[in-house]
Amino acid sequence: MKNSLNQSLRKRAGRPRLLIIGCGDVGMRLLPLLGARFRVFAVTSQPGRCAELRAAGAVPIVADLDDRASLRRLAGLAPWIVHLAPPQPSGQRDLRTRRLAAILPEQARLVYVSTSGVYGDCGGAHVLETRTAAPSNARAWRRLDAEAVLRDWGVRRPSRLAILRVPGIYADDRLPLKRLREGTPALVREDDVHTNHIHADDLARIVERALWRARPGRIYHAVDDSDMKMADYFDAVADAFGLPRAPRLPRSELAQVVTPMLLSFMSESRRMDNTRLKRELGVRLRYARVTDALPRLANK
Repeated sequence: MKNSLNQSLRKRAGRPRLLIIGCGDVGMRLLPLLGARFRVFAVTSQPGRCAELRAAGAVPIVADLDDRASLRRLAGLAPWIVHLAPPQPSGQRDLRTRRLAAILPEQARLVYVSTSGVYGDCGGAHVLETRTAAPSNARAWRRLDAEAVLRDWGVRRPSRLAILRVPGIYADDRLPLKRLREGTPALVREDDVHTNHIHADDLARIVERALWRARPGRIYHAVDDSDMKMADYFDAVADAFGLPRAPRLPRSELAQVVTPMLLSFMSESRRMDNTRLKRELGVRLRYARVTDALPRLANK
């Protein structure tokens, strides 16, 4: 028994270290994909989550991304890094990523999960990774700032960086059920926007694949094959869960009844191309379209 335990400890100690910064929902889905190859350290700002992270196979580290001093323990900790943490909620610069960049090690591999919002409104056009970013709100500017900071870090160290630009993430607990039950309106078809999606499980698998296969400094669209307008997405969710479909209003009327933040999400239209994701990372989506996943989610 003792020899078996010692062998297990030696095997664990011999695995490369990987650090997850911001181990929320996607991070928890990622942990089972990494445990066999890495000794995983997961950063949380909530001491109460340590037991949950430990049970999932990670070594928890309590640190506050808004407190530079608390980040010192992360310096040089792991040569493999997944950055899932959002920026602070205000300003146009991501101060959290700027603090992290100061302590990131040399010759590391890092996958940063950014947002498709950096493109702004594209008028429903098909978008490739080579398109120039044009953020239309402070949230997206912070993400673009984080990308720039990490690109600079990758060049200076030198290290391998991959950026995943991610659209709306959905899962069984990340669906617009509340707004459907409340009857929040959607846009009429002629005013509606094209929207993009990815299931949280598929996103975790994309992150894991990017760690191994991504080209240095490369951007990838972590998006599925769906081609939907936003109100059609709401209708599909409503039909799957037996809820009333959302009423539809012209944009001029909708602006009077929804929050400015919600209206901003309903003001950007683009169709993101995922060819690079499939060709270079070899990703095979478990849920190629939202309509593939909804029947399973509704029957859970």
